[in-house]
Amino acid sequence: MSGTTTAAARCRREAGAGANRWVVLVVLCVSLLLVAVDATVLHVAVPAVTEDLKPGAIELLWIVDIYPLVCASLLILFGTLGDRIGRRRVLLLGYALFGVASGIAAFSGNAQLLIGARALLGIGGAMIMPATLSILREVFPDRRERALAIGIWSAVAAVGAAVGPLLGGFLLEHFWWGSVFLVNIPLMIISLPVGRLLLPESRGGREGPWDVVGALMAAAGLFGVVLGVKRLGGGEAPFSPFTLVPLLVGAVLMAVFVRRQRRRAHPLVDLRMFARPAFSTSVGCIVLAMLALVGLELIAAQYLQLVLGLSPLQTGLRLLPLTIAAMAAGLAGAKLLRRFGPRAMVSFGFCLTAAAVVTLTAMGGNDNAALLLFGFVLLGFGLETTLFGAYESMLSEAPQTQSGGAAAIGETSYQLGAGIGIALLGSVMNAAYAPGLSSVPGVPAADSAAAGHSLGEAYQVADRLGGASGGALRQAARDSFVHGLHVTLVVSAGLLLLGAVMALRLPRVMECGTAATGSAATGTAAIPAPASDAVAVPASAPGPAGIPVPRDAAGTAESRVSA
Repeated sequence: MSGTTTAAARCRREAGAGANRWVVLVVLCVSLLLVAVDATVLHVAVPAVTEDLKPGAIELLWIVDIYPLVCASLLILFGTLGDRIGRRRVLLLGYALFGVASGIAAFSGNAQLLIGARALLGIGGAMIMPATLSILREVFPDRRERALAIGIWSAVAAVGAAVGPLLGGFLLEHFWWGSVFLVNIPLMIISLPVGRLLLPESRGGREGPWDVVGALMAAAGLFGVVLGVKRLGGGEAPFSPFTLVPLLVGAVLMAVFVRRQRRRAHPLVDLRMFARPAFSTSVGCIVLAMLALVGLELIAAQYLQLVLGLSPLQTGLRLLPLTIAAMAAGLAGAKLLRRFGPRAMVSFGFCLTAAAVVTLTAMGGNDNAALLLFGFVLLGFGLETTLFGAYESMLSEAPQTQSGGAAAIGETSYQLGAGIGIALLGSVMNAAYAPGLSSVPGVPAADSAAAGHSLGEAYQVADRLGGASGGALRQAARDSFVHGLHVTLVVSAGLLLLGAVMALRLPRVMECGTAATGSAATGTAAIPAPASDAVAVPASAPGPAGIPVPRDAAGTAESRVSA
């Protein structure tokens, strides 16, 4: 047995693992599957909820958005709390809360109760997400094994993102809308005792008091920032008080939070992690990847339904190859990262995704199934490859005592990147789309302005006008939308190529001569191996502060391509 393997086994025993680590992985994957499914399962149920509960426009918006908003806001709070009081404890509490909230949501008799239940689901999701990653790191101290484990973990995330709408559609055909929440309860009932029995407890550093004020400040600041970004992505005016005030208040609170953490002897989040090029670059790559792609996917779904006239089910099936390719990249990512290293892998992922985006500029007003299949496969594989390498580098660079906080930072970066992407690319799309409708023959100026808001609204105006002017408006709207889509794709490709350049700051190679136990002071990740059993590993470029960066690693990526 090699020194690395021996040391990894010793670390597993010290972590108190009560079951085979691969069984632990199955339990963690079930947790992730539920959270990923719940993020998208409600989307197809919105019409049924609207018909039954009769929510107002604002209430309906909160029903859909409150879950990801609360989840993103509380990731840092619960990630760092798990480092302090125990990650398994926080995870099990998240299980219980998720199950209870699912029951409340399923039987909600009004919109207000459903909003409250969705908020509780967001709290449960924020407790579960960082805990799964930090426990996974704890039970897989050997980076070779962790590579495969996180590849499986990220593939399950991709499955959850794709299964959500399909499962929701199936349940709605046979049951009432509340059934989309009830599926969580039996799995949580099983997961609670199984998790308590099998999952090991682990903690990070416990020096000094937990910064309650800082945790609440981070939660409030992130809530404001994410809320403002979501309103921008929803097409709200940027200088509207309901958009500008949350953004400004959130930004100020986050700035005060950062200043507070730098001054504390025992900070909630060790911001010195960001001084490490691999950590800060990985976080930047996650944000940029999601910024370039999530808004694009939303626009692509509109193209498939409104331009090509596909049904929601047909649209989901057309996007399915993207998810399957992401799953394949997650499973193959461990070998790719060991072979090429994080720098080449993440840069290649960005370039491959940019190539996919450029390929999709050939989309026009007519259906081209082969082109879409090819482009979506490249897109899914490239995206997952990028996120895989970026997440692994970020998590491995963080001290083990801060793994919960590091996982929370990664998840928060993902959510912020997705929100900013929807806002930015949505603005680019609107700027390229609206001018094409300003001078359609026979269409009044007021109707042209209304049609310029969105393609769906343009179709409504065209139906109301009827005749030749209505037909001309419909055709002009389709052509303008395709033009706007092409402009958006080019902008996305530019952002992705910028990410490829950014990724050049990542380590060139990784070695597994030492792997992770970590210290808060240095942030190293070293499993002590007996000198007599040491494994000879090719020399590598030094990491931050001269710390050698392990060569064999694997990725972690939550491939929520359908976020």
